[in-house]
Amino acid sequence: MPLQLRGRGAPAPHKNFRPMDNIDQHPDPAPLPGDVFFSGALERIRLSMIGLAVLLSGGAWWKFGRPAALGFVCGCIIAYLNFHWLKSGVSGLADRVTNSGKPQSGKGIVTRFLLRYLLLGVAAYGILTSFPASLRGLFTGLFLPVGAIACEAAFELYVAVTRES
Repeated sequence: MPLQLRGRGAPAPHKNFRPMDNIDQHPDPAPLPGDVFFSGALERIRLSMIGLAVLLSGGAWWKFGRPAALGFVCGCIIAYLNFHWLKSGVSGLADRVTNSGKPQSGKGIVTRFLLRYLLLGVAAYGILTSFPASLRGLFTGLFLPVGAIACEAAFELYVAVTRES
């Protein structure tokens, strides 16, 4: 079947064609209930990190003594700062890529990303040279985000199972 031309040589629009002239005038669709739930995951992970750090620091002090507990607390602080800075860096990078929010320089994002590791390395070196007995506690504390993410995964599983029934 030959293509029918209209006017200046343009093909005829399909019968279901709707112009998109007013596409920006429509409001954003309402968020789904799951979107609201999952958007709070980072805040729940942050709060889980704080709760686990306090709870497990007391347990480390009771079970392994003061040097291990102090090393654990220092590892938790480093892990928390690393998580916070990583979240900020990824958010800045995403804003830069999508050109939304306030514009940030690409060099600044990369510099902060690399500076984060430098500062964390210096802090870890200082702790290791000052308190060598707290090495195990320090390394254990660095795994704090893993425990917090596991708590978040267990919570999301619980919510998913209880919503279904």
